[in-house]
Amino acid sequence: MLHPLAAPDYADRIGFAHLTRQAFEGVDLHPLRDQLLARIAEGTAQAGEGLDLSLIAQLMGEKEAGLVIQSEVLSFHQLFRTPTAAPKPGLRVLALAADIDMGGNTPIEFLLEGSDIELLTLYVTKGTGLPETLPEHDVAIVVASDSEECREALALIERAAPNWPRPLLNRPELIGNLDRDKLFRLLADISGLDIPVTAHATRAQMAALAGGRIACAEITGELHFPMIVRPRGTHAGVGLAKIDDTAALAAYLAERQEQDFFVARFVDYASLDGLYRKIRLAMVDGKPYACHMAIADRWDIWYLNAYMAFSEDKRAEEAIFMQDFDRAFAARHRDALDEMSRRVGLDYFIVDCAENQNGELLVFEADNTAVVHNMDSPVVFPYKPPQMRKIFAAFTAMLSRHAKAAEEAGVGSAA
Repeated sequence: MLHPLAAPDYADRIGFAHLTRQAFEGVDLHPLRDQLLARIAEGTAQAGEGLDLSLIAQLMGEKEAGLVIQSEVLSFHQLFRTPTAAPKPGLRVLALAADIDMGGNTPIEFLLEGSDIELLTLYVTKGTGLPETLPEHDVAIVVASDSEECREALALIERAAPNWPRPLLNRPELIGNLDRDKLFRLLADISGLDIPVTAHATRAQMAALAGGRIACAEITGELHFPMIVRPRGTHAGVGLAKIDDTAALAAYLAERQEQDFFVARFVDYASLDGLYRKIRLAMVDGKPYACHMAIADRWDIWYLNAYMAFSEDKRAEEAIFMQDFDRAFAARHRDALDEMSRRVGLDYFIVDCAENQNGELLVFEADNTAVVHNMDSPVVFPYKPPQMRKIFAAFTAMLSRHAKAAEEAGVGSAA
């Protein structure tokens, strides 16, 4: 059982949102990196500065070096603070994170930007686990993802969850439902929702399929060419391909080294004008919010390769999509979204989706770590800042609601 709460022994850091924003805006991070390296060499660096250096290395493309630095820092210090700009915090939130790359934990700092919330991030590592005495906080949220690297952290949090002294959001036992090969089972029979079966296939199975020794149905019943293939454990389109036939599959395997893959039937979700529209939603406290709509002439789109900044027509359509979202897209898919939210069970998660050619909600994936930010130029995307602030306000209101409910129930308040 966890011991009572105590005054937190945290290290301050610049943090994820601030450094990522600088990188996004093209700021040269070399001087800051060199300054932090010099402090480490002198033996004067604080733990928070070490964690900032790890993130800078990752932002500069030096992922492995960044992760080595992070693990070294976390071996002697696990609790970090991202201060609020407010004179006095209105709420203290404890985020429970894993020792993983910068995309493996919910980027919660973006969601708290501009609020009076003080963020404490506790890294739950295999070596140290959870502290005997938890830092004082009003509400906690699990930010570790469903990645293999986070399993140990999630298991440690799950064991402690029944005795958690404050509200604990995004319960660890529910995060695993977001795995690609589990999500479709969870959402399979929801009316008005289309989610292709995503099956795990070994390299041996894929080679047998490419060689004509087995049929698609022997991997999973609804699989057929064309199919979508991606290496297991990858994100952001790494290794993602549409495979039209056995010859294309053989060529794909010849270029990949991985031993495990996810496969699913390809869904042609092009609109009548031939363009594809991929939508990102934030589900906050059971309610959907529009994050973006990427429009492109290719099926494998995400926001950056849709080049929205270069098309006034695309941006005009996205602006209308956001403006009319509650009475149009969200209204059309209300029942499917409500049921999906209920089954997933998380307080906050992200859904990448579209509409299929039958008008159903086509779900590609769901996770709790996609970046929802307010970094886009307000000159180019004037409709975005108000929408992002709406999402952030909903997120902070959710945290406050849980903290207040606990206080009224006599659990107490940490602020």
